[in-house]
Amino acid sequence: MSAHQYDEGHTVAGWTGVGIATVGTSVLGVGVCLGSGVLITVGLVITAASALVTWALHLAGWGKPPGRRPRGEWGMRVRDTSAREGHAGCVGCRMAGRGRTRATAVEPRAAATATVEPVSAKSVG
Repeated sequence: MSAHQYDEGHTVAGWTGVGIATVGTSVLGVGVCLGSGVLITVGLVITAASALVTWALHLAGWGKPPGRRPRGEWGMRVRDTSAREGHAGCVGCRMAGRGRTRATAVEPRAAATATVEPVSAKSVG
C-alpha cells in the first residue's frame, strides 16, 4: 500500500520549480541582509526564472493537469500525455495558446436586430 492516499501533485515540474525558487529567495534574502542591490536583483531574476522553468516543464508534460489524476498517474516519473493539447481550465496552457476551442461562427440573434418600440407612460402605470 502506498504511503500517501492523495494525489499531492509531486511532479518533476513542481519540484524543479520549488528548488530553483528556494535558491532565488535565498539569494534575495542574503541581498536584503547585506543591502546589496546586485544580490537582490540576481535573487529576483532567479525567482522569476523558476516560474518560467516550471511553466516550460508543465507544457512539456512533466507537470500535472488541474484536478485529480487517476491513481496510476500519481508517480513522479509519469509524464502527462495530454499536455500537448492543453488542459481545460489551466491558466498556463491558456497562456501558451493551448487548450482553446476553435470559435464557431455565431449567427446574430433575431432579438438583437429587432426594433424596440417606445412605451408610453400610461401603460407603465
